[in-house]
Amino acid sequence: MAKTGVQGATIVRRRNAAATRDAILASARRAFAESGYDGAGVREIAAGAGVTAMLVNRYFGSKEQLFAEVLAATAASPTILSKENLKKPNLGEAFATALVDITNAANTPLEGFSIMLHSASSKRAAEIGREQIEKGHQKTLTSLLSGDLAPQRAALALSLVAGFQVMRQMIGLSALSEADPEDLVKLLSPLFQQLIDGKG
Repeated sequence: MAKTGVQGATIVRRRNAAATRDAILASARRAFAESGYDGAGVREIAAGAGVTAMLVNRYFGSKEQLFAEVLAATAASPTILSKENLKKPNLGEAFATALVDITNAANTPLEGFSIMLHSASSKRAAEIGREQIEKGHQKTLTSLLSGDLAPQRAALALSLVAGFQVMRQMIGLSALSEADPEDLVKLLSPLFQQLIDGKG
């Protein structure tokens, strides 16, 4: 709390709990995206939010819980699994178009993707990431699929997304990074559609 003197009196300004929490989450998202789970420290995150490490722990309990909430927040507004895309009749093409668009060289990698990529070497972070994916994106996609092996097909679709992001956007494989976007959409659409339809 901050104190200010007004005509000899002391006024105590209450801390805005919601704003403080949001600031910590925003700082954590930046830190995890840049340094990964192991590389980002609570003190660094606290400094980025303008608070103390003790306050970070008071709001989130632990670095693990903070990481889980950061991942949940990044998944709350999906790009490929957006409500708009899920309403389109040709899901395969919609997914492919969105994927090719977000991996354009001019675009910054999605924050959630960067966080997972830079944190994958941490066993605990991978466990937390798996939990968030399974109850988030995978659950959403699985619920849309009918037929056999729906969870497996959903997981394969997510793997296709992640692998494409790595190869085109992070590694910059020339056959993908320099390709005509329309050609990539044409190649990816039937792959996604086959996983969505479940037909061999």
